[in-house]
Amino acid sequence: MPRIGITGHTNLTPASFPQVSAAVRTALAEYPSDELAGVTCLARGTDQLFAHAVLDLGGTLHVVLPSADYREHEVAPDDAAEFDALLDRAATVHTMPFPRSGPAAYMAASEHMLARIDELIAVWDGRPAGGYGGTADVVSAARHRGLPVTVLWPAGTTRE
Repeated sequence: MPRIGITGHTNLTPASFPQVSAAVRTALAEYPSDELAGVTCLARGTDQLFAHAVLDLGGTLHVVLPSADYREHEVAPDDAAEFDALLDRAATVHTMPFPRSGPAAYMAASEHMLARIDELIAVWDGRPAGGYGGTADVVSAARHRGLPVTVLWPAGTTRE
């Protein structure tokens, strides 16, 4: 069963969601639904679009949370219901051993994900990470491991 991971920007503009979602779904559609396993840290934006695509295509969702306080401190109130609904549909949830969210916890969660996948999809504009553990860092770590990386940045996609 191929395990596909995701990394990408959390600050996509709402107008970018349809084209990013379509690009992710197209990338995942090559896998039979009974073989698709998606691994995500379930951050707002790209990760949640990916989670929906995996589930809508009949795949299995696996979540890696960066820290024990991730939902409480990092999930915005207007995103909490969406986050909870996706988390409830996950086949597995692994929480990293960090009591508090932060760059080290985010990168550790991404490294944990990378160790468990066969391929990475990156919704990435190609720019350097804005802070340790950002999309560029995860892409670099995946490439360093020799994982195949599919970079998606559909025309018209922008960040806030």
